[in-house]
Amino acid sequence: MSRRRIHAAALALAALGALAACESPEPRPGAEPPATHWELPRVIVRAPVHGSGDELVAYLAKLRGLGETALVAEAARQKKAAAKDPSDAQRLRAAIALSLSPQGEDAEVVSLAEPVAKREGGDAALRAMASYVLLFAGERRRLREAASAARVSLREEKRNNETQKQRAEALQERAAQLQQKLDALTELEKSLSDRPPPAQ
Repeated sequence: MSRRRIHAAALALAALGALAACESPEPRPGAEPPATHWELPRVIVRAPVHGSGDELVAYLAKLRGLGETALVAEAARQKKAAAKDPSDAQRLRAAIALSLSPQGEDAEVVSLAEPVAKREGGDAALRAMASYVLLFAGERRRLREAASAARVSLREEKRNNETQKQRAEALQERAAQLQQKLDALTELEKSLSDRPPPAQ
């Protein structure tokens, strides 16, 4: 090998050595890589956890979009499902559907939701939802009772008004009859006064 070639090879090796010195050394296995000023912080993204409370809120939103007939059918379906599967979540689904159905009975809603609300150590979200359903059922029962009392009062008032109207009509008819008799007596009296006196 000529002296020039040896010199060129030595320069090439020196250049490679200089390049190698500029690069970061390979990290050892298990060692953390050194942080640099431009490195972004690590962000861990976890999938959202959907609990039983979230499922019931979603179910409630679904029910709000149903018509009256569909609500009645859904309440009947959930009631049958609760008879087969008396889990807290299923009982609450049935209670929610019944509380929104126009044919749902408040007593049925309470019988389904009350045990869930009172269960010690049960799912906190389910207990909170059961308490809300019970509050809603109680308020609806009070409103129904008030509406029923108002209807009874209105019927009684109409009946009283009808009775008073009948009395007024009877009095008016009686007054008309008395007026006729009075007019007849007045005519009789006038006819008697218009007669000439009897001859002496």
